[in-house]
This record gives sequence, structure tokens and C-alpha cells, in this order.
Amino acid sequence: MIEQRRYARVPLDRPVSFSVKGENGDRDGLAKDIAVGGMFIETVTPAPFGGRVIIHVELPGQDGTVSLPGVVRWVRDGGMGVQFGLLGAVETHTITEISRKHAGG
Repeated sequence: MIEQRRYARVPLDRPVSFSVKGENGDRDGLAKDIAVGGMFIETVTPAPFGGRVIIHVELPGQDGTVSLPGVVRWVRDGGMGVQFGLLGAVETHTITEISRKHAGG
């Protein structure tokens, strides 16, 4: 399989909650990796393919929870891949720093 990601994912192991546009309530999961372009969420209740989600997560280097908008790009047993939408400068910087530290830079 050819890797089509623009940004390399780095491991992450953080609890998340996410809401799905058009639905009430939050679902829970575990963020397993992250990049500026998106994240993989391990969950038994993935959103449907193409679903718009808001992910709530505490990222390393951030005080408090951040909300990251995204679209579900694939779903499989045990989780889903989410492509981030428009992120704010603070969120983009935080994710970039996580990637940089993981790379040893």
C-alpha cells in the first residue's frame, strides 16, 4: 500500500471524546497517532465515513482541552481515521511541536 499522507503521524496515547455533526451526545475513544493532517482514533463507536466530527483532547504541551474539527476519511473495526479541518494557530503549533519532539528535533 502506498503511503498518501502529507505529514508523518507520530504515536499518541490520549483519551478523546468526539461529537458527530447531526447527533446528540459524545462518543469516547483513544487517540493513537497524530499529525497536522489528522489522527487515528481507536473506538468501538466510530462515526460514519464522511461524518463531520469535533474531537476534544488534551494534547501534550497544552493546558486544557482543545477542540479539533475533522472529517472521517476511513472506518475499520476498532477505529477511524480523521482528517483535520481548519485548525487554529495554537493547535497547529502544538501538533507541529509534538511531531518535532518525536523526531528528535
